[in-house]
Amino acid sequence: MSSDDDDPEAALARYADELAAGIVDALPGWVVGCVEARMIQWSGEVPAEIRHEAEAAGEQAQAEVGPQIIELLRLDIDDQRVPPLSVLRDAVRFPTRVLEAAGVPGIVRDEVDERLMPNDHYGLAPANFADVDPRLHEPGMAWGAAKAYVHLARRRAEGRR
Repeated sequence: MSSDDDDPEAALARYADELAAGIVDALPGWVVGCVEARMIQWSGEVPAEIRHEAEAAGEQAQAEVGPQIIELLRLDIDDQRVPPLSVLRDAVRFPTRVLEAAGVPGIVRDEVDERLMPNDHYGLAPANFADVDPRLHEPGMAWGAAKAYVHLARRRAEGRR
């Protein structure tokens, strides 16, 4: 039995670190995948120069967004003002720049989507961690469950529900 089994806060920290590491690792591939998918939908191919730009944008996303995700997930849950998916949704700017520079037109989105994510012209914003990389599903679920457990335990300890 690990010490995490007895300490929900330690388990939460471990799950947060695992999720952060997975997200950081997945960012370059997610950016490239977004660009490739839209390029193929639009033109049926991904020219080598566009793929190169997507790879560079993926590295930039990893360098810029990765530290934000790590910092956010290391914060105490009561100090986290935005969820990590919100940070990832803002990262659509990286594949968007590549697609716009390539002349790919945006897609038609519904009014709600346009209002909620006005800068996501290509409908790339992830709805969940698995949209970034399927391998993030389990770490995301574990972190979310641990966060909810710790949150409820703290509120109960304060005499609140």
